[in-house]
Amino acid sequence: MKKAMGMGGLAALLGALPALAQDGPIRAPDAAAMAGMVDKGDTTWMMVSSALVLLMSIPALALFYGGLVRTKNMLSLLMQVFMIVSVAAIIWVAYGYSLAFTSGGPYIGGLSKAFLAGVNTGTYAATFSNNVYIPEYAFVIFQMTFACITPALIVGAFAERIKFWPLMFFVVAWLTIVYFPMAHMVWYWAGPDFLPDAPTDYGLLWGMGALDFAGGTVVHINAGVAGLVGCIVIGKRVGYGRENLAPHSLTMTMIGASLLWVGWFGFNAGSNLEANGLAALAFLNTFVATAAAALSWSIVEQIHHGRPSLLGAVTGAVAGLVAITPASGFAAPMGAIILGLVVSPVCYFFVSVVKKKLGYDDSLDVFGVHGIGGIIGAIGTAIVAAPSLGGQGFFDYTQFPAVVGEYSMSGQIVTQIKAVLVTVFWSGVVSFILFKIIDMVFGIRPTAEDERQGLDQTSHGESAYNM
Repeated sequence: MKKAMGMGGLAALLGALPALAQDGPIRAPDAAAMAGMVDKGDTTWMMVSSALVLLMSIPALALFYGGLVRTKNMLSLLMQVFMIVSVAAIIWVAYGYSLAFTSGGPYIGGLSKAFLAGVNTGTYAATFSNNVYIPEYAFVIFQMTFACITPALIVGAFAERIKFWPLMFFVVAWLTIVYFPMAHMVWYWAGPDFLPDAPTDYGLLWGMGALDFAGGTVVHINAGVAGLVGCIVIGKRVGYGRENLAPHSLTMTMIGASLLWVGWFGFNAGSNLEANGLAALAFLNTFVATAAAALSWSIVEQIHHGRPSLLGAVTGAVAGLVAITPASGFAAPMGAIILGLVVSPVCYFFVSVVKKKLGYDDSLDVFGVHGIGGIIGAIGTAIVAAPSLGGQGFFDYTQFPAVVGEYSMSGQIVTQIKAVLVTVFWSGVVSFILFKIIDMVFGIRPTAEDERQGLDQTSHGESAYNM
């Protein structure tokens, strides 16, 4: 069981516990006891973190992506992000939460909490500490914001060339078949108080011992791979490689990137589920890794082009945010800085060299930044988490209370690579099938004439700017 609990150590988002509570594990407190184990500070932090993660989607991601497209497609990009958040929120409370965070099996949960059945102000979710809980509604809200932003990330890969309603259908299907199972596999477990009496109740990758504090696999690799598949299936933009497809507002992109940085503190530090020292560590790591990655990208551009660019700096910052996400609660601050310094050159290589060599049109470099940055972060987590480098290691939750387990860096690297491969395979294969089906049924791409006119007018009959 030590291997199974290798993810340990305050590693990731947890599943809520009422399904197990109904089975009456011996050591787990009942609902009345849980009520006395809720701290208002933890609850407040989770609500604030949820709002910060929503900020990451709208307005942050919308502005970041919107500034990178051409004027004629600005409004359509804003509309896509805004409505993806709206659709995902409804799906989450309808059945997504239940599929992701209830018992069912290693791959997916059940429908016992569909439409939030049984969830009320008197039910609670576990944190990473024995005898510490938060209101289940707070956990539902926090996880809902992750489900909202992940599919919104995908649209940047095929920006400026997708129909609105087929995209919405894809989002519904993708969340259901790709995101919810991935969230369950990586983040669902019984919780520290319940685990001694439910030692096999966890998702597949959690049981393998994969480390993912805040979504390197579930969010970034998942979305990055789906974006790569989408841009290949849909094809290149009209005029790609022949016409000027430059961003229309780097000022807006910089504002969006800055808001992403702010919102990411809720994304990473909030994933601790408690307002304590580990949340502060995740906060600090998120800050310095991002700064290091922005600096690193600018240095690479200076060497390669003779001058740094604002677009490069903000892209590097996002790459740093992505890379530190799975490691934010594991790394020491110096390890976080190293991770930030390393990720930008790798992402830069994929964005500026690999994409051109392979010829795919990843419009806003979703795969190059989120996919590759997520892979670097996921594998790098095994290194920076090592106690010998100041990392947190992992906790063996089969002990009661949990104790620090023996850490093997090489073994953890192998586990992280397995988790990456599972994510890439699942997201890549299923996303390809979904894109193909939706294209055959609805037609996923606008006509060349509509694309040239711009999606603002052809899809929505509006313009982002009145000229």
